[in-house]
Amino acid sequence: MKKLIIEVRVNEYAMRDGNVHVPWTADELGHDAVAILEAGAAVIHFHARQDDGAPSFVSEDYVAAARAIRHRSDLIMSPTLGQINVGGSQERIKHIVELAQYPDLKPELVAIDTGSANIDRYDAVAKKFLSVNKVYENSHETLMLFCKEFSRLGVRPVISAWNGPFLRSGTALMEMGLIPEPAYALLVHCEGGLLGGHPATTNGLSAFLSHLPTDRRIEWTVCCKHGNLFPVAMQAILSGGHVSIGLGDYGYPELDQPTNAELVTEVVRLARLVGREVATPDEARTILGL
Repeated sequence: MKKLIIEVRVNEYAMRDGNVHVPWTADELGHDAVAILEAGAAVIHFHARQDDGAPSFVSEDYVAAARAIRHRSDLIMSPTLGQINVGGSQERIKHIVELAQYPDLKPELVAIDTGSANIDRYDAVAKKFLSVNKVYENSHETLMLFCKEFSRLGVRPVISAWNGPFLRSGTALMEMGLIPEPAYALLVHCEGGLLGGHPATTNGLSAFLSHLPTDRRIEWTVCCKHGNLFPVAMQAILSGGHVSIGLGDYGYPELDQPTNAELVTEVVRLARLVGREVATPDEARTILGL
């Protein structure tokens, strides 16, 4: 069985009320990079944040974060795209273009959400939505622009799929030659009242896998926004997939506020229970064809 790629979604937009160990600053991201690498991670997915945890979409903050990570590790770097509230399509990738100007800081992977979804969270106890007008919009025009620009920069797009239709659109981009093979697909599960993606259950993952094309080379990994990934992590490990976990998605109170490195350690433990070893960053590069 091929080695397991562990990606760590270290911070996203998470604050510290759910877990005090969420890294925000460039220095904190650099220290986290060392810890997760030593624990067994190969990929780091990160958002630039301000000192108070507020999101940053400033290119300089991404450069500082990437420098801190690269100075301390050889992890595959995968910075986030700018959200739709930062402007048009070009504005959303401005920091990626800036990072690509530095040979040692150029992202190797960048996830693009290959579809649109309602992202209001639902409170099942109160039986109401906490908001009613949040839509994450990614047109095919925008996705094609991203893919073409990333090709020019030498950056690999990641298919980030929240559900079956997202995955089908990602497959179409592969067929068009806009996403090279082997592709890397992030299968995004959703819990905590977020209804836009499949639930983190055996059936939720199986529904994703039923949409994976059999005539294309695709490596796939799983994550879970606002919920515990472990219910599907072992299924992914056993099925030849990979695991993308981190405090950015969920604070893991079940593990008493772990660090990102401790989450990686737990994934490594699960993998070795079934005889699967984990990939180093360079081994992950080989698996993904980077």
